[in-house]
Parts: sequence; C-alpha cells; structure tokens
Amino acid sequence: MTTDARFEALESRLAFQDDWLETLDRLVREQATELERLTRANTLLRTRLSEQRQAIDELGGEMPQPENELPPHY
Repeated sequence: MTTDARFEALESRLAFQDDWLETLDRLVREQATELERLTRANTLLRTRLSEQRQAIDELGGEMPQPENELPPHY
C-alpha cells in the first residue's frame, strides 16, 4: 500500500469514527433525557402513592396485604 492510499484509508476511518461518535453522543443525550423524564415520573408516582396511603390511613381503612390478595386468575 502506498503512503497516499494509507493516508486516505486513515482519513476515511477517522471520518467514520467521527460520525459514529456523534451518533453515540446523540443517543447518550437522548437516553439521559429519557432517564430524567422517567425519574420525575417515578418520583411523582411515589408521592401520589404515599398520599393515597396516608388518605386511607386517615379514613381508618386498611391497606390490603399482598398475601391476602387473590391472584388475577381466581
């Protein structure tokens, strides 16, 4: 392989790697955004569940225990 051919091959690989790195960077940013959204949703759901439990306790009701609940197929 000549020096020019090797140089062109290296430039081609570098361009491909730059494109791949940009793609990976974009995907990481998208996943970080999605993770933030899911974290906020999880926090909101935990807060609402806690509020519901507190409301049930204030009304004197008992939360059903998992061992007392029938499976869906019954």
